[in-house]
Amino acid sequence: MTEIEASVNISAPVEKVWQIVSDLDGEPKFWKGTKSVRNISKDGNTIVREVTIAFKDSKCMQKVTLTPNEKIFAEFTEGIIKGTKTVILIPHGNETELKAVWDIKLSGMMGMFTGMVKKHIKSGTEQALESIKKEIEK
Repeated sequence: MTEIEASVNISAPVEKVWQIVSDLDGEPKFWKGTKSVRNISKDGNTIVREVTIAFKDSKCMQKVTLTPNEKIFAEFTEGIIKGTKTVILIPHGNETELKAVWDIKLSGMMGMFTGMVKKHIKSGTEQALESIKKEIEK
């Protein structure tokens, strides 16, 4: 498994940051590696969805669990990516640290490309966090 971590400080309270990051349907707006999402089911704070990623337009299944104002835990259950992506909100007074942690690998024969794809995911994650920050602070 490969771990990727990135974070950004946002000049806004955690509730305001949560409003943006918890809008899972709006994820492709910020996360350029996510081309589209299709929700399949919802049970309380758990959503099962199909995500089309930019890497060869691959489809992945995710089970996403929302912990309001704290974190979003996405587990890749089927598809080219295996592992998890966690988006964490850490309040610091009137600011919020927004952190993304991936723990993933590419499945099957694609596993040998995990290292190569790692830099793209890290770059995309940093870009997404900056886009979210801009949206909130404007």
